[in-house]
Amino acid sequence: MAAFSSSSSSYISHIVRIRQENHNALPLRLRLPPSSIGTSMDSGIRRRPTSESQSRTRLGVGVRAAGNLAAGTSNWDAWKPDLGSKAPSLSDIFWPSAGAFAAMAVLGKMDQMLAKKGVSMTIAPLGAVCAVLFATPSTPGARKYNMFMAQMGCAAIGVLAFSFFGPGWLARSTALSASLAFMIYTRAVHPPAASLPLLFIDGAKFHQLKFWYVLFPGAAGCLLLCLIQELVCYLKDNVKF
Repeated sequence: MAAFSSSSSSYISHIVRIRQENHNALPLRLRLPPSSIGTSMDSGIRRRPTSESQSRTRLGVGVRAAGNLAAGTSNWDAWKPDLGSKAPSLSDIFWPSAGAFAAMAVLGKMDQMLAKKGVSMTIAPLGAVCAVLFATPSTPGARKYNMFMAQMGCAAIGVLAFSFFGPGWLARSTALSASLAFMIYTRAVHPPAASLPLLFIDGAKFHQLKFWYVLFPGAAGCLLLCLIQELVCYLKDNVKF
């Protein structure tokens, strides 16, 4: 019995010595107090975290709390005007507004010429295009590729949806979802173009155009608006007041 107790004590001392050697090999900042090495093995009690680990835990909690607070602040900022940007000058307001007036005036004159055919160039999507081109010319939605690709593609989708499903909610839902998928896939996101399929499906006067609707009035109107946009951008840059 005494021999068994002696061998057990020798085994435990051997294990403690090995753990002490491994402990000494660790970097100084990761070492535990030497007195806790044998105690943690013999009693099976979990080691208490060091003061450094506690500090890191508190720091992590603080960082997460600060991140949540910042996220909440940014969410509220979306409901406020952009006060960090420079206030627009009078010319920055006047020229885009004048460009929109000129665009609608020219389109209205074209409507008079096309009145016998029962179609109109003054459609709601072109009003949204004016806002994009004249007010935010540097945004992705104002790129010429995005505009023409989206206008023509979404118009074609509207014609196809009407051909397959006729007028109604199914055609509108299918056309709108397909238009969004098309713009994302072609990297040609242009928000006003999403209304073209709905305009065709609900506008009986456009049904006679069939696939000519791809070019008229959306694409043709955008071509005119691009020309006016160039004039508006030139005046904004060179005629300031």
